Amino acid sequence: MAVALVFPGQGAQMIGMGRDLADAYPAARAVFEEVDAALGEKLSTLIWEGAAEELTLTANAQPALMATSLAAFRALEAEGFGWDRATMAAGHSLGEYSALAATGALSVADAARLLRRRGRAMQDAVPVGEGAMAALLGLDLDAATRIAAEAAGDRVCEAANDNDPGQVVISGHRDAVERAVELAKAAGSRRAVMLPVSAPFHCALMEPAAGAMRDALAEVAIARPAVPVVANVTAAPVSDPDEIRDLLVRQVTGAVRWRESVEAMVAAGIDETWEVGAGKALSGMIRRIDKSVATRQVGAPDDVRAAIS
Repeated sequence: MAVALVFPGQGAQMIGMGRDLADAYPAARAVFEEVDAALGEKLSTLIWEGAAEELTLTANAQPALMATSLAAFRALEAEGFGWDRATMAAGHSLGEYSALAATGALSVADAARLLRRRGRAMQDAVPVGEGAMAALLGLDLDAATRIAAEAAGDRVCEAANDNDPGQVVISGHRDAVERAVELAKAAGSRRAVMLPVSAPFHCALMEPAAGAMRDALAEVAIARPAVPVVANVTAAPVSDPDEIRDLLVRQVTGAVRWRESVEAMVAAGIDETWEVGAGKALSGMIRRIDKSVATRQVGAPDDVRAAIS
């Protein structure tokens, strides 16, 4: 089997995630300690014992999910995983930072600080209430793109996440996104719903955040990853550090091309994916994209041991 490691994005967070990994593996606990030190606060306490509403805040959820993914990855390494066992990596939105940290392109500390800055910059880019996102189910990317363009008028409304053949998320000004939801329903969308998010991610309204990340990434060392990482905005594998830096800036305003990313991995020979960290949303998307791909979740000690065995 040719394996790719995939890393989840925002929405997978839950109170208590990663604690069993930290209890079972010193290397996993060390990740949380490293993230706490990098941020100058006990993010681990919030992850394990805090309020769900606080963990869900973008500036907290992003580094928290990365920490949990890297804790699971370090547990895999403790059980004998090496990059001879997998040939590619990818992550959904913030999960791309997790993939880059796991492959050695970014340090865990730098990934944590970048994601804290990214979360705050994305939150601050648009005043609360002005932006929105919605999921259009049962429509493909072409249909969702047409509906978003019709709804936009002189406002912003764009396809933000092409998750799988029947799930596209749109993003932009709230009034335009609400118009798109009604148009999608009229066009036969199985379900079109506004999402409980605090900002309109992955659209042109995030340009101020892209500028902030351009400055932040200019200060960080990026190495060649151990294996190619499939970038969200190009749906193609990348290993060059300068290209990685540029793509992470473009990712802030660009769409997450997850469906195409999975198709690219399959075309490269991948026939099994391990979802490393919290939740199992990516595995569900992958099965809807290509039923021939075997999927595995690696988020708890038993998962780690089963994957390695």
